[in-house]
Amino acid sequence: MAKKKSILDFYEMKKKGEKVSWITAYDFPMASFAEEAGLDMILVGDSLGMVVLGYEGTIPVTMDDCISHCQAVRRGAPNVFVIGDMPFGSYQTTDGEAVANAVRFLKEASCDAIKLEGGRRVISKIRAIADAGIVVFGHIGLTPQSSGQLGGFKAQGRTVESARELIKDAIMIEEAGARALLLEAVPPELTEFICSKLTIPVYSIGAGLPCDGQLVICGDMLGLFQAFTPKFVKKYADVAGVIINAFKEYVEDVKTEKFPEDKHVYHIKDSIEDFEKLFKEFE
Repeated sequence: MAKKKSILDFYEMKKKGEKVSWITAYDFPMASFAEEAGLDMILVGDSLGMVVLGYEGTIPVTMDDCISHCQAVRRGAPNVFVIGDMPFGSYQTTDGEAVANAVRFLKEASCDAIKLEGGRRVISKIRAIADAGIVVFGHIGLTPQSSGQLGGFKAQGRTVESARELIKDAIMIEEAGARALLLEAVPPELTEFICSKLTIPVYSIGAGLPCDGQLVICGDMLGLFQAFTPKFVKKYADVAGVIINAFKEYVEDVKTEKFPEDKHVYHIKDSIEDFEKLFKEFE
């Protein structure tokens, strides 16, 4: 079993030009598959609100939701670097509350780091959490928790004005003590420039190749989440199709009594005569 990587390993990978591969995962089975496949990191994203819990967005997700799913992921992938995603409302109030909630991820779920969305408006939170000795990942670009302010789930940094603001955010996030940055749904030209300006690793989710690694949502890449598929997702499987077809076959087998077969049932150990006597006792 490979040794779990640390944040220092990711800095070394950046130095060597070795790309980091990570996915979101939310439960024990998916996490165990990720570890077996050799993923470098797992993000227990607040995207679980849509992918797992069926919400329309990420806003309803609570700290307890995130902690519970992080615990399951840690049990499934004890040797993978796990990042807990700070849900909406867990860090937007005071610096002290932000630190307290970040601490919960480490103490209750054995996470290795936390991630939070936003640039300059959350700088004091990033600094406070980092000062508490916790590894912080920043996240700018398309930030789902503030999608309402962005006008929906839309790519960012496509104009000079928008790109300028993201560059300022990226620089300040590093200065505040974040140890890595996630860029979501921004043009690769901007990704490349931000990567050149920062010393911390810069990762992409829909932000192109010129960075230090890639993140995808497991439900998107596996074809599990069918409500919509972002432009930047490559589907590596159609797991939903496989599951639906299996369910359909099961329904047909039940209704036509093709299931269960004899090999699927348990057989009595005593004689049928003894069982018939037993049944008569209750007639």
